[in-house]
Amino acid sequence: MKRKDIMKKKINLVFAVLLIVAFSTLTCVITTILVVKSLTGDLNAKYTNLHSLDEYVRQNFYGEIDEKSLSDGILKGYVEGLGDKYSRYLPADDYEKEKNDNAGKMTGIGVTVSEDENGAVKIVEVMPDSPASDAGIMADDVIIKINDMDTAEMGFEESLKSISEADEIRLTVQRGNIEKNYTLARRNIELQTVSGELLENRIGYIKISGFKENTTKQFLETFDKITAMGAEGIIFDLRDNGGGLLESLEKCLDPLLPEGTIATAEYNNEKSEKIVVSDSEECNLPMIVLVNGNTASAGELFSASLRDFGKAELVGTQTYGKGVMQTTAELSDGGAVILTIAEYKTSVSECYDKIGLTPDYVVEDEDGQLDKAVEVISKKIN
Repeated sequence: MKRKDIMKKKINLVFAVLLIVAFSTLTCVITTILVVKSLTGDLNAKYTNLHSLDEYVRQNFYGEIDEKSLSDGILKGYVEGLGDKYSRYLPADDYEKEKNDNAGKMTGIGVTVSEDENGAVKIVEVMPDSPASDAGIMADDVIIKINDMDTAEMGFEESLKSISEADEIRLTVQRGNIEKNYTLARRNIELQTVSGELLENRIGYIKISGFKENTTKQFLETFDKITAMGAEGIIFDLRDNGGGLLESLEKCLDPLLPEGTIATAEYNNEKSEKIVVSDSEECNLPMIVLVNGNTASAGELFSASLRDFGKAELVGTQTYGKGVMQTTAELSDGGAVILTIAEYKTSVSECYDKIGLTPDYVVEDEDGQLDKAVEVISKKIN
């Protein structure tokens, strides 16, 4: 074959390949355009319906429209439409409260109240270092007046609203047969999320109510104090711990567990990420974790991690079963969306979402749970 014919065939082949590539690219572009048009069409249909609804409401609604409430309602409805109970939209005011809660702070006078059998406003708990505790108000005191208004006439809900919203409040409190007046100003109060003590038989007891920004410091201080007092075993009480911040959880687990990856998150794009890692520092004391049906999320991950790495057994009742992770994104209106983005699990066992953790020792009686924990850990110590 002549060189000229060979060159012609090569050119024809190259041209054919280029034609195929060009056709494939064009097909890809056309397909992409059709997909985008399809998605755009879906979005247009949604917003057209919303626009039509808005027009109808504005023309026919018998009442005044609060534009801010309307906007918040639209955003809330969008997130609720995902059908995920953990995802939510927070208006600016609610988001500010959420940030304070995550920081381990609250604004108020520092009392927890309940309605007793007679409909009275009874103080159940007084927070330390709060306006109420500074004034000398105590648990079991009964609030009979708020700003000179009788609480029996106001009703419990209205009384609760008055206590939680006023910047300054006047209370008339009854203790036995004695009545006393107090004037209290609301202020920021740091929440105590960790407490501890040394029980009999040199058993340490540490209660963690939630994982906030200030929990790590409180936990490490309590843990160091309990171990310095000579604790030979530790009971961690995670009952009613609904979870909290992953970063705080990781720092609390770190001194307890061996070096390595403790927990991972699995995203919908099949990406896996380490979310809890521990260094070489490790506690070798016997441990027990108390759990119940309100132990959830980070509270469950704390419990599962200690058990899965052979550090603790669980005592109590089946836990809640929340093994999915949320992230918070702040929006331009000052509000935020809290969105479920992944499920998580320890690096040893499977995800417990919608299942929960079954204790090694199931004890239904709440009063008997601590007794059982003491019994089990005492055997480990001896």
